[in-house]
Amino acid sequence: MAADTKSRMISAAIGLLQRHGLAAMSFTDVLAESGAARGAIYHHFPGGKQQLALEAARRNAEDVRGHLHELPSGTPRDVVEVFLDNVRPVVQASAAGGGCAVAAVTVDGGAAITDQGSLRAVATEAFTGWTDELEGKLTQAGMSPSQAAELATLMITTLEGAHILCRAAGSIAPFDRAAGALLSLVPRKGRSDSHG
Repeated sequence: MAADTKSRMISAAIGLLQRHGLAAMSFTDVLAESGAARGAIYHHFPGGKQQLALEAARRNAEDVRGHLHELPSGTPRDVVEVFLDNVRPVVQASAAGGGCAVAAVTVDGGAAITDQGSLRAVATEAFTGWTDELEGKLTQAGMSPSQAAELATLMITTLEGAHILCRAAGSIAPFDRAAGALLSLVPRKGRSDSHG
């Protein structure tokens, strides 16, 4: 039961980070969304808001990496197309006011956050893990390691940039344009000729 309460609080924190960012995420909102009792805060998160934000960002990072791990690796274009299809709903949520919980912890969290560096380290680890996962898929699909690393970085950069641009525009149009440009970099036919 205690693990379930903690898990619900972390899930609530992820949603709040996505919608409001780190500075605006409050324990009051986490409790309201998770249904947890006030005493659960320091029982599960003795490190306060910083610990909750760290655990939420880590969980979100692991969840995303798990989804990326499930992508097919038939051709590089297959990897890119399925990636874009899978992240489109997430970016649509950004157009409606959402965002990336991992990116949110890289922004100043206010006075309650005493160690911004540890939050940035979690974000760096997350983005590196996502990029590595995509790089592995692209390498399996026949790209050279250097090409795969560059394209994987561009894919994650496209996703994270789309969160911001689509939220600002209130539209998914920036993502659609970026997705088209990204796809134009990947040949339509078979496996890449370069095996590095």
